[in-house]
Amino acid sequence: RRAHRGAPDAKIMLSVARRARCGVPAARCMSSLVKVSPTMAKLIRDMGLEGVYITPSGPKDTVTKPDIDAAAAAKAAKDKELAKPLTIDFRPMEGWELDYYGTAPTLPTSATTSAGELLEYYETMYTMRRMEIATDVLYKGKFVAGFCHLYDGQEGVGMGLEAAATMTDSIVTSYRDHCYQYTRGSTVAEVLGELLGKYIGPAKGKGGSMHMYKADNNFYGGNGIVGAQTSLGAGLAFAHKYAEDGGVAFALYGDGAANQGQLFEAANIAALLKLPVIFVCENNQYAMGTSLARGSACTDYYTRGQYMPGIKVDGMDVLAVREAVKVAKELAKEGPVMMEMDTYRYHGHSMSDPGITYRTRDEVASVRAARDPVALVKSWLIDKELATEAEVKDIEKRVRKIVDEAVAKAKAATPPPPGELTRDIYVGKYEHPRMVNVGPGPQGGPAERRPRGEERGGAMGHDASVWESESGRAFSSLVRGSRSGSCVRLKGGGRLNGFKRRTKI
Repeated sequence: RRAHRGAPDAKIMLSVARRARCGVPAARCMSSLVKVSPTMAKLIRDMGLEGVYITPSGPKDTVTKPDIDAAAAAKAAKDKELAKPLTIDFRPMEGWELDYYGTAPTLPTSATTSAGELLEYYETMYTMRRMEIATDVLYKGKFVAGFCHLYDGQEGVGMGLEAAATMTDSIVTSYRDHCYQYTRGSTVAEVLGELLGKYIGPAKGKGGSMHMYKADNNFYGGNGIVGAQTSLGAGLAFAHKYAEDGGVAFALYGDGAANQGQLFEAANIAALLKLPVIFVCENNQYAMGTSLARGSACTDYYTRGQYMPGIKVDGMDVLAVREAVKVAKELAKEGPVMMEMDTYRYHGHSMSDPGITYRTRDEVASVRAARDPVALVKSWLIDKELATEAEVKDIEKRVRKIVDEAVAKAKAATPPPPGELTRDIYVGKYEHPRMVNVGPGPQGGPAERRPRGEERGGAMGHDASVWESESGRAFSSLVRGSRSGSCVRLKGGGRLNGFKRRTKI
């Protein structure tokens, strides 16, 4: 829509997502531009109708108050329709020692949801899928350095867990962490920016794929050491219990990490201290390239917590996961719980793993065809006539556009400035190690004072620089002696050929 000339604040943006919810065909929504006066624009904002199409009836296609009232009534009716409850059945869960803390809870076999809720789940899960596919393309295009582990196929676990959790609850996971960074509040562009080593990333481009982090929403990151996050999860649960904030900690790990000794140590102390922690095994059937039967003497991972309740659930069904997590959260008020999510990953263990040397393409295709978590939600929407195919297509087009724009933004973003090289080593202060006494501050800020005696030429008169080879490999070091041509003589007598100075720091 278009505001009156001279009133730029009165612009009302049209949301594709809400066209159908207001009962207006997409073609009609985009058929013309309408005019909104500043007074009517304020009324639209006050009534929460921003993004809702309003049919104009005033002179020269201007919006009047009756038009706004009619749009509000149509929106209320559509919202009521979207909120209408419906029940969906799912595969029965399996329990272990459910009466360990007292009366055993009943494991649900169905969930109550609504069209509006399923539309939100689908949009979030489809965004996860497209973001990971974009990551795959970026990695193969050599935009992503280092290790990279994708989550496509496991979106039902992430969405179901978040649907039952709150931001008061803590999450710590393995290196397969991109989607949790997104569900915990970062934008797609920020996630991709971190993957590309850009300053817009949640770890300022210094963490990469395996080290996402968002402490303000209680996401304590991906962790590169297999199983190490389980101990951190117990610590987070201790913090929740100490603070008495009602939160629980989710410690997610894979079926390979389920055999790590630190998991059992963390489970033991969690049981002793009655910590509100839920150990979640995302069983995607393969520990790197090792199948369950070859790597685990006991593949019932939900029973591994001998002295705590356990629940196994279909991790490809977002509603089943949500309901199972709700039960687990109630149990966690008394002590730790161990869960197993029966899921599957479509990519290999990491991007360096083709994923077809230890399993067949047919196996992957058959799971995708029969159990895909994103396709399952889509089928509910269409088969139960909760949304039309056109409405679902609108969501997919919008998500694809968001991801495409995020890719472009991440590529165009700048890497962290040299001043970040020695930041985030010590909490609350910025030290200047002699090897890399960086001058410029972050984001182009003022130069930061170097330690006394190092104002000129670095420590003991040696230059601190960042050097780069033709292949893009970079390092920072003190240098001395000749730097003629492409030879770098390092302090201590070493030398490197084929490098050139990228920046002096």
